[in-house]
Parts: sequence; C-alpha cells; structure tokens
Amino acid sequence: MKLNRRLFMGTTVAAAASLSAPMVLSASGKPRVVVVGGGAGGATAARYIAKGSKGAIDVTLIEPTRTYYTCFFSNLYIGGLRDFSSLGHTYGKLAADYGINVVHDWAIGVDRDAKTVMLAGGDKIPYDRLILSPGIDFVDGAVEGWDVSAQNKMPHAFKAGSQTQLLKAQIEAMPQGGTFAMVAPPNPFRCPPGPYERVSMIAHVLKQKNPTAKILIADPKPKFSKMALFQDGWAEHYEGMIDWVGPDFGGDLVSVNPDEMTLTIDGEVNKVDVCNVIPAMKAGRIAEIAGVTNDKGWAPVNAIDMSSKMDANIYVLGDSAQQGDMPKSGFSANSQAKVCANAVRGSLTGSKVFPAKFSNTCWSLIDTNDGVKVGATYQATDEKIAKIEGFVSKVGESAETRQTTYEESVGWYSGITADMFG
Repeated sequence: MKLNRRLFMGTTVAAAASLSAPMVLSASGKPRVVVVGGGAGGATAARYIAKGSKGAIDVTLIEPTRTYYTCFFSNLYIGGLRDFSSLGHTYGKLAADYGINVVHDWAIGVDRDAKTVMLAGGDKIPYDRLILSPGIDFVDGAVEGWDVSAQNKMPHAFKAGSQTQLLKAQIEAMPQGGTFAMVAPPNPFRCPPGPYERVSMIAHVLKQKNPTAKILIADPKPKFSKMALFQDGWAEHYEGMIDWVGPDFGGDLVSVNPDEMTLTIDGEVNKVDVCNVIPAMKAGRIAEIAGVTNDKGWAPVNAIDMSSKMDANIYVLGDSAQQGDMPKSGFSANSQAKVCANAVRGSLTGSKVFPAKFSNTCWSLIDTNDGVKVGATYQATDEKIAKIEGFVSKVGESAETRQTTYEESVGWYSGITADMFG
C-alpha cells in the first residue's frame, strides 16, 4: 500500500491522557506557547497547537534557518536520486495559514523562573509552555582527532544542508580506486539506519562512477539497525566494495587526522580520500542550557505528554528526548509532537486530551527501488514510551515488494513534510 499524503495526514495519532489543568493567561488574554526548533517535532507541534486552538493560543516558533533541510531523505540526494532543493522547506504557510509567529533567530537561554526564552538578537520571549525540539549536537571528543572545526575536511552531514552538499561533492571528486571511510556513531543516535543507508547510496554512486573504489566503515557497535538487510543488499548490489569493521576488530578504537586524511583503526593507519565522521550525539544545546538534560546529555521526559521530568512547563520532542523505546527519527518526532500538542492545548484551554499513542517507521534505500523498512507502535507507561509490536522487512523479498516499500517512503515524505509545514 502506498502511504500518500492524504492517508498520512488522516492518521493523526491521538495524544496524551491527563486531566486538563487550569487555563493560564498572558497579559493579552491568551496563553503563550513557544517552540524552539522547526523540524519534524517543533514545526508539527507548533502547527497542531495553532490549528487545534483556532487562535486561542499565541504560538511562537523559533528557528534560525529560513529554509529547513530534512536529514531524512538526504541520503537519497547523496545517492543522486533526489534534488537538493526537494529537501528544503520554508515556514511561510505556518505564519500565513495558522497565525504562528515565526522568529528566525537562535535561542541562547531559558529563564525557567521568569518563563522567558532569550534570543541571540537580544529579545526575550515569554511563555506559559515551552516546547524544545532542537535536534542533536555532538559530544566533544567523541572521536579522537575530530571536532566541529574539522567538519569541512571530514564532514558529519548529520545536520542536513551545506554539510550534505559538501559530502556529496567530496564523494564525486574521489580519485578512481579511492577509499571512502565512515566513522559510525555509538548508540543512541539520530536515525539508527541512517549511516548504513548512506553507505548504500554512496556505493550506488561509486558503482556507476568509480567502480574500483572501496568503502571502509569503522563501527563501535556489534550490530546495527536492519543489519541483515543491509549486509545482504551490499553483497547483492556492491559485492567486494564495502568493508564493515565492528568492535571485535577494533571498530571502537578509532582516531582520525583531518590534515593527513587518515583513519586509524586499532593502531592500523588507513589513508583515505573522503572521511565521514559521525560522532556520538547528545540533545541540542538549548536543552542543556535550559537545565532539562541528564548526565548522559539527553532530556528525560514523561511518556504521557513529553513533558520534561525536570520542569512541568517544558516539553522535549524528537532526537533530544530520552523517552524509552522509540528510535530518534523524523517519524518519531512527528508522532511525539502530536501527543504533546494535544496535551499542551488541553492544559491551556481545557480541550479534550486523548490517550497517548505513538508510531514510527524508518525506511531505507539500498539500491534503485530496493527499499526496506522497520517500525513499531508504542504506548505510554509510567516508566517510558514502550514498544507494543513491531515489523521489519525480510531478507529475500521480491523486487516488487521492495519497490512498493520504496514508493511508500516517497509518499510518506510528501505526507510528513506537508504535516510539518502546512
């Protein structure tokens, strides 16, 4: 079944079950919600709160970029299967159609006592409820020899945009027979199948343009999402091109030298032509500044409504949240945003709040029309968002099934971006 826009937007997940709190009013007579981060979590939450409240809540969305490029589907751009412009989305409809106050600036501080968000431009924006959906940042020193100052020589491309373009350009400029290397991240991280879909798409390009090139993956994990599916696909489509080195062979003992363009694995120095370093991750910086992260760098939340366990007036969505069993994905963030939006609207206006239900699917493309997926449904418990049941593609599926899976993912992309940006 193709998951098109109408189907995706028609299956809005109901949100958190709790008794409605008394309405909080601003000086203007309306409660105020501020959302930081305009991606799959933040943009969705802002839109659903504004749309659902019919103007009863003042909604402000703070996002520094005027054009947001999705990390999901960026691998297909690297693989030459999608235009870069197709990844970019703007916020005009959120402002024009839903009355959201879209502020393009950096949030640099949160005063939880005064309930204000400080902006780099000097303004302070008051809130009654604050939703943080800032995505991820990188853990300093996670990969020896690499920090963000080296991202132009060894790009991460796990924040989409110019980094994605840079990595693609570097791959296409590789010498014949050259080596592409990836340093994969430890768990947990944004988009668990993402690095391995990226390897697939890079192999897809190299097979056409540089067929004697090699791909080397240094991975600190003994297994990864959809591992059997990817490795089976690599053997079928890219035989002999990809070498995955797990922790048994030193994949967890790596360092890089951006100036020398080397990757060292367990003492063995490898000269490479392109090196994609994807470091360990943590919650976006503003969550840490707000004081809602733990010693592992993530923001613990209550599963019933995505509220912070450290401040009942703050909610954390998507990649930054430590919520339980859901992977960090665009689909997850969108699903969590709908739960959060319903709960926030209910707490501020007394509207009905529905039981929290969540879902996720992660699609990956291995080669042209060879799509695979993994997903699950979830429920809120007192401890966490808990997995109820799941599904995953199987090794040996027909070409027709794999093409249908890929087409389903294309329909989902159209649906979720319309859901986010109107």
